[in-house]
Amino acid sequence: LQALELLDSGREAAFDDLVQLAAEWCGVPVAAISVIDADRQWFKACCGLDLSETPREQSFCTHAIVQPHELLQVRDTRLDPRFADNPLVTGAPHVRFYAGAPLLTSEGHALGALCVIDTQPRELSASQTHALAVLARQVGLLIELRSKRARLEQQDVDLGMADPVAGHAGLQARMQDRPQGLRQHVDQAAAGQLARAGADAGVVGHDGVDAQQ
Repeated sequence: LQALELLDSGREAAFDDLVQLAAEWCGVPVAAISVIDADRQWFKACCGLDLSETPREQSFCTHAIVQPHELLQVRDTRLDPRFADNPLVTGAPHVRFYAGAPLLTSEGHALGALCVIDTQPRELSASQTHALAVLARQVGLLIELRSKRARLEQQDVDLGMADPVAGHAGLQARMQDRPQGLRQHVDQAAAGQLARAGADAGVVGHDGVDAQQ
């Protein structure tokens, strides 16, 4: 997580877009991209939630990453002994429902979760669960692409400092070889995976109702 230089970074539209999609497709008021640090849970992006971080011991997503290849769904937090006394349940934002899909790197490291939250008990449909998992994969891809872009930019800076002429030529060559933009690259990948998800499990409408129904 430290190597990715994600913690405490600024807002980025691509991440904001993904949490908005997660909230709309799952029909919930709150969605967030949460990463788990040593002693805190920090939100890279969120909608419907006026928090930037919480103590790790209060984090639902800490439980989600224990099983990194499974989605954690808590249908009613007040009935689950792990969360019934959690300050986020007993007080604001009054979490009653939680579902979190772990965010994995290409090496299989769990960084956190893409989560959706409601203030009333509920259960995601099969296609909503599938859509959340697909979006979580795209968040993981976006995080790694963001890190790779930062490394390339730093290499350009280092090369330019060592040899300004070579550095300028190298920068132009790299820019010609790169995709038109990080967000476009991720959007294209997301579109392909979401199309497959829709074919496999049914497309979820913005009202959270399966199109198949």
